[in-house]
Amino acid sequence: MKLSEIMITKALVPEVQATKRDDVIKELVAAMVDAGAISQDETAAVIKAIIAREKQATTGIGKGIALPHAKLASIKKPIATIGLVADGVDFSSLDTQPVFGVILLLSNPDTPDEHLQAMETIFKNVQREMFRKFLFQAKDVDSIVELLRESDDMN
Repeated sequence: MKLSEIMITKALVPEVQATKRDDVIKELVAAMVDAGAISQDETAAVIKAIIAREKQATTGIGKGIALPHAKLASIKKPIATIGLVADGVDFSSLDTQPVFGVILLLSNPDTPDEHLQAMETIFKNVQREMFRKFLFQAKDVDSIVELLRESDDMN
C-alpha cells in the first residue's frame, strides 16, 4: 500500500489553525468533509470515534508525529489526511514533545488487514527522519503531495 493510495490530497491542511488536540482533529475531519471523502452527516460520529480512541491511549507516537485514527462502518477503504501545526500541539505524546504533523486515518472495522497495512505504510514513512524533516517544512499542499509521491517511489 502506498501513501498516495490512502491520502485524500484535497483534505491536506498545511497550516492547521487549531491549537488544541481535539480542535486539530475537528479541523482535519472538516477538511475530509470539504474534500467529499466523508459526508457532512458523519462529522460528529467520526470526531467522537477519533477522540474516544485518543482517550484510550495517545496516538502521539513521538518525533513530532501523531496518528489519530478510527474505524467506522461508513468508511469503505482506508483514507487519510495530514495537518501541519507550525507551533506544535500537545497530543500527550510518548516522548512528551509537541506534535507538528498529524496524520488522521479512517478505515472500516470489517477490513482490519487494510487498516494495519495503512498504519504500517504511514509508520514506515514517519520513522524516516528525512520524511519528517520535509513534511514539517512543507508550506503548501503541493509540497506535501510531492513528498508523498517521492516517498511512494522510494518504497
